[in-house]
Amino acid sequence: MITRFSVSDLSNSSKHLSKVASNKIEPDLILSNARILSTYTDRIIKDREVWISKGRIACIKKNGEAVNVFNKKDLNIYDVNNNILAPGLIDPHMHIESSMMTACAYAEAALLNGTTTIFCDSHEIGNVCDVEGIEWMLEDCRQAPLSIFLTLPSTIPATNDTLETSGGELTSKKAANLFDKWPEILGLGEKMDFVSVCNGDPRSHGIIEETLKRNLPVSGHVFGREFVAAYAASGVTDTHEAEEKLFTNDLLEAGLWIFLRGGNPKTPWNSLPEAIKTITELGANPKRICVCTDDRDADDLFNFGLDWVVRQANELGISKTTSWSMGSLHPATRFNIDRDYGALGHSRRADIIMLDDDLNVYNTWLGGQLVVENKKITSLLDKQLSNNRYLYPQRAYKTIKIPKQINLVPSIPDKENFNINVIKTKLPGIMTFLETIKIKKKPKSWNEILISHNLCHLCVIERHGKNGDFAHGFIKNFNLKSGAVASSVGHDAHNIIVSGLNEKDMKLAVELVNEYQGGIVIVNNGKLISKVKLPIAGLLSDKKAYEVAEDNRLFKENWVKSGCTLAFMGFNLLPLSVIPNIRLTNKGLVDVNKMTIIPLFE
Repeated sequence: MITRFSVSDLSNSSKHLSKVASNKIEPDLILSNARILSTYTDRIIKDREVWISKGRIACIKKNGEAVNVFNKKDLNIYDVNNNILAPGLIDPHMHIESSMMTACAYAEAALLNGTTTIFCDSHEIGNVCDVEGIEWMLEDCRQAPLSIFLTLPSTIPATNDTLETSGGELTSKKAANLFDKWPEILGLGEKMDFVSVCNGDPRSHGIIEETLKRNLPVSGHVFGREFVAAYAASGVTDTHEAEEKLFTNDLLEAGLWIFLRGGNPKTPWNSLPEAIKTITELGANPKRICVCTDDRDADDLFNFGLDWVVRQANELGISKTTSWSMGSLHPATRFNIDRDYGALGHSRRADIIMLDDDLNVYNTWLGGQLVVENKKITSLLDKQLSNNRYLYPQRAYKTIKIPKQINLVPSIPDKENFNINVIKTKLPGIMTFLETIKIKKKPKSWNEILISHNLCHLCVIERHGKNGDFAHGFIKNFNLKSGAVASSVGHDAHNIIVSGLNEKDMKLAVELVNEYQGGIVIVNNGKLISKVKLPIAGLLSDKKAYEVAEDNRLFKENWVKSGCTLAFMGFNLLPLSVIPNIRLTNKGLVDVNKMTIIPLFE
């Protein structure tokens, strides 16, 4: 079994490690002929070897010292051939569910990318299955060959029940119980309802207060410079939604840690190039700046992992050692786990990455065990990924409960003059904008309106079996050519979202999602074009990482071929009623800035 820890275990090995470091006991493993990337001093130190015992680094000594001290030929020595050894990367903010994989599957892609520790926010499965879903995910994380900590989901549902219907509701009392039961919960996840937080809403602040009572950090999610002061005053001390230099600078000066988000440049998740200008142009010190991935589908996780984000920071003007520190020591410091993680210091966990001079990952040791070698998983890791996976209970596979009869397209208003409030997308960001279209003459069909204004139908359907509500909308500049697309991953309540140019294809898309008990689909002219099945809570596949990645890759190819210009993860965010400015939930169009429902037709 591959060694991983949820909490510190140094107390069980401190005496042993001190004897190894003082040459009294030979180490279990020696990584020789190495250059050490020191995140403590921002230097690369030549001609060193690392002594490892009981899954930890006992000491770092001059190369060749073990042979001289112990005078033995059968020492367990691994020659790294003058490559760089660095601490494993730590992702301070991400969502396992966004990868559409279980935690046990996620570990494979993470370790290939040199990421050995993650801080996940499992608000997606919490929104579907409440506390029970969060605890399923925690059990999954405990079984994964990866060090996984949780920032407790903070905003379930993201808004009150007059604006959306969620499957779960995390109260301050439930949050308190989870904090006290699970030691790997080390903070509060992103507090997304920033308007409510800034307005002093008791529900929002109740969970913040339970977190602060336990002296744990509160993570954030905020848009708009006008909200910075009140948001920081609420006790929030980090955010990953820093998308340009002036906003990022305001947040830093207000005392927040910044998680610079890098991602596939073709998606809105690559805010790193603009936000990093706070350092490169405005002269901010990077000591309270980390890098993170946030949301990654399985395919992008393999190609744009945290190591890729670190390399991007380096290409944008940050030194190699500082870039790596922003992905290791800085997150460890932010979450107060730097006694064990984030550096190749004596007594720290032996989560070690072998790099070339361009910071490309070749080998990964997790707790001193080789799990990736020459960019491929080892037989040890493959065996654990195959034979020791967490199995979600059967009820996790039965979460889609929708009404039999749903009108996916609204009736045309019976009048000559009316206005339509539509959701307008504006790439490359994920923010949406309200546009009002004036209709002077009653159309014979919706096709006239869709074609003349570049619109698609939009519908969000409550899928938790609570009320069967659904609401209509229109999206502008989505550019779907024909057919329909649907998803059970409609953030944050994770209701079903469907968009299309005709009701027949929209109906088929929803029926398929219901049949699969979760997934994303593309249909056209009554035929299925592409799919990714997500049967666990309508969010996760139970396949291995490379299988889910291939499903994602093919789906994204078909998504582009169908004309969709908004990335499908961005499509999934259209019901997320805490991202400005206009969203659609199962209750209707939400004006995010006012937190009110507005009419589709006026």
